[in-house]
Amino acid sequence: MARSFNQQFDQHGAWRRNFAHRLKWLARWLNENELLNQAVAERLRDLESQMRSSKVMVAFVAEFSRGKSELINAIFFAAYGRRIMPASAGRTTMCPTELGYDAAYLPCLRLLPIETRLEPHSLAHWRDEPERWTELPIDVENAEELSQIMSKVAEVRWVPLAEARALGFWSDDEPGENPVPDAEGRVEIPRWRHALLNMPHPLLEQGLVILDTPGLNAIGAEPELTVSLIPQAHAVVFILGADTGVTRSDLAIWREHLVTEADATAETRIVVLNKIDTMWDTLSTPAQIELQIQRQRQGAADTLGVPLSQVLPVSAQKGLQAKIRRDVPLLQASRLPALEAVLGQGLLGKRERMLRLAVDGGITALQTEAARILNVRQRDLSEQALELQGLRGKNVSVIRHMRARIEQEQAEFEGSNTRILALRSVQGKLLREVYAVLGSTALKADMGRLAAALKRPGIKLNVRKVYGETFDSLRNNLREVQATTAEIQSMLHATFRQLNAEHGFTLQAPAEPDLTSFEQQLGQIEHSHVHYLGVGNLLKLAQHDFCDKLVRALASRLRVVNEAAMTEVERWSKGAGAQLDAQLKERRRNFTKRIEAVERIQGAAGNLEERLTELAAQESGLVELHRRLGELTSLLASNEAPNAAAEPSELSAA
Repeated sequence: MARSFNQQFDQHGAWRRNFAHRLKWLARWLNENELLNQAVAERLRDLESQMRSSKVMVAFVAEFSRGKSELINAIFFAAYGRRIMPASAGRTTMCPTELGYDAAYLPCLRLLPIETRLEPHSLAHWRDEPERWTELPIDVENAEELSQIMSKVAEVRWVPLAEARALGFWSDDEPGENPVPDAEGRVEIPRWRHALLNMPHPLLEQGLVILDTPGLNAIGAEPELTVSLIPQAHAVVFILGADTGVTRSDLAIWREHLVTEADATAETRIVVLNKIDTMWDTLSTPAQIELQIQRQRQGAADTLGVPLSQVLPVSAQKGLQAKIRRDVPLLQASRLPALEAVLGQGLLGKRERMLRLAVDGGITALQTEAARILNVRQRDLSEQALELQGLRGKNVSVIRHMRARIEQEQAEFEGSNTRILALRSVQGKLLREVYAVLGSTALKADMGRLAAALKRPGIKLNVRKVYGETFDSLRNNLREVQATTAEIQSMLHATFRQLNAEHGFTLQAPAEPDLTSFEQQLGQIEHSHVHYLGVGNLLKLAQHDFCDKLVRALASRLRVVNEAAMTEVERWSKGAGAQLDAQLKERRRNFTKRIEAVERIQGAAGNLEERLTELAAQESGLVELHRRLGELTSLLASNEAPNAAAEPSELSAA
């Protein structure tokens, strides 16, 4: 029987936790053996952070009344024995709702008032303003209370037409999309703009984030959803009604807000035909019912342009009922297990492959850095041994002369610091140029030009051109940074070659960061909402507030890309500096040990053989450290499930 999404996510979480534990054990071993320099420590922190804080977001998107919240209940909350997300008839989820867990906050539901739309700030800004949210504590053990609190996301207000217009829920230019006023001329709007449920649910604690979105009207009114949140989701579950198939509003959501040409056939775009139980007609044979379901599947696949395998028929309501009652035949009839299996394999399979690639690259770099330190030590020990062997049978004056020569070498070595300081000065200057190009000031300037073009009065016929020029400018910024890193790399190569020749170092400039992936991300962002600039949205683009929201949402996402690119460059720069610091430290330690050895030999002639024996033992120890480093890093890179019980003792024994 196929494993449920919950079971697959549990296994994925266990793999991540065990890997993070192994990293801690490796860090302790490296520290005990003085191999934990800045570059190695940075690698370890990056790997551990990726494993521990990496989030997996699943976005559930549908028009109203497609059973979206019921599907979330069936997949994630059936263990409570009742509905947690509001899923009654009619409109339920009125505002976008994120379900996740952050240990920094107490379990609660945080609600952002709809009135914040009147202020010129993005959702990203409001996340850092806790005082503007209404916070309701929750008891995760009390299912009834939790369900009652979650019903808050369905709350509405009836407001005058002018207020609805100001908040973006009424358009004089598109009367067909407006809600129906009541007898007093008031309009129904959501009470809340956004909801965040912070809940220590087993899956949410492991990094799962569920994004529950409202229908087309709310999605269109909140560009940040389609520009930022939904595109960042690792999987999108798009829900249709099995009885209706793809309606006009369903197709509008799919085409305008969810799928680019590259996304349409992606394995993480899953289409769900919900409510297949409406076809369980006692007057039809099972074969006839199956034929109807397959006909609807094929129709949806053809209309949306996705493979048939990505269109899955389900009854969320019967699946939830079956899980609560432990009714296996009904659960199979609901076809929920098949959806969970596909969701798990597509989403978690892709996520795990990405993490494993990052892990493999990180472990290889970590092993290289630690092995380089061991190689330097090994070479220094060999040089010391040769030096001391040359003292056999020599008199006191020869030994005194050797000490003077070592001290002279030490002084010459310290004199090379001027060149190293110059390298760091130029490197720092070039990095400041990188921060200037990718920093917030430059991004604000680019966004300012786009905002000015969008806010010009009248129909904006050239907006696509300005939009394209904005992204061309952003891509050129990345290319300029790439040219700067190439300049730094050339400088590192030249200086490292000189230091290697003069001092016998084994410095090797780390691979220059490749920023093309960030260019690709810019392309994805550019494409993700280019539809907003089409003829169908000319009236919306004439609205000052809509343009403001669009630019703020866009800037928020672009800032993430620029910051990630800067982090990549900074990590590369630190790696080069840490490698240099490590070899400087090892060389200074080597000078100290050489002088100490000569002093001991000056004090007693018998200490020469004793010191040579010590060096031989240390060399043997380094060979063992090399072997153990290979073992431990291979263990980290292995795809097998970790033996958590055995490893701490193995590592401590090392």
